Amino acid sequence: MATASERVPVELCKGVNGLDKVVLREVRGGSAEIYLYGAHVTSWKNEHGEELLFVSAKANFKPPKPIRGGIPICFPQFSNNGTLEQHGFARTKFWSIDTDPPPFPTSTSNKAFIDLILKPTEEDMKIWPHSYEFRLRVTLGPGGDLMLTSRIRNTSADGKPFSFTFAYHTYFSVSDISEVRVEGLETIDYLDNLHNKERFTEQGDAITFESEVDKIYVSTPTKIAILDHEKKRTFVIRKDGLPDAEFEFHSAKALFPPI
Repeated sequence: MATASERVPVELCKGVNGLDKVVLREVRGGSAEIYLYGAHVTSWKNEHGEELLFVSAKANFKPPKPIRGGIPICFPQFSNNGTLEQHGFARTKFWSIDTDPPPFPTSTSNKAFIDLILKPTEEDMKIWPHSYEFRLRVTLGPGGDLMLTSRIRNTSADGKPFSFTFAYHTYFSVSDISEVRVEGLETIDYLDNLHNKERFTEQGDAITFESEVDKIYVSTPTKIAILDHEKKRTFVIRKDGLPDAEFEFHSAKALFPPI
């Protein structure tokens, strides 16, 4: 029988190495954990207590290193190009709880959500000279669905535009990779990072993984499904405002598509 504290939909507590984290709980028993360091989702469990995300046993919860696994936030770049650190700096910054968020498309009846915000410091402006507010809402739905909503606003005094790239670099927990297939990307063009980003068209009726894979699918549909036959589990990914999807496979225990 659950205690009163276990039923609290939002709880701020301490995580690994004393880092602040937020625990979201929904009525059926599902949960999610978000560290303020990096606004990083490190756990997402269904009503049976099964972990749906992969976090490496070697994950470093010691700043300034990023946490390895879960859902890192890649901003203002998703790459290792330029002078910024690989995949940007948002995942290695301490975010704050947003006490005055704008309206978000989240049901008012749902209480299991947290609003976080990131603003640049003077030191940040030296390496990326743009003023912004990055707001993130993480919501755990009554049925256990996890939704991340990002809003990035230009706050520069002169209103000068800037460009950036962004990704949710999600690591899903799956069984043997040979039992996994991805559906919804049939006939979609992709850039193959293992072949100098040469462009191809997906020919199969689903993506399967028999060897190393690193592909960027362009202009993808809003719905993609990841089927794990061994676990009899399907991840249905719905997205808006994120046209591309990258799928990588480098180990038998992690599938991580930044979507």
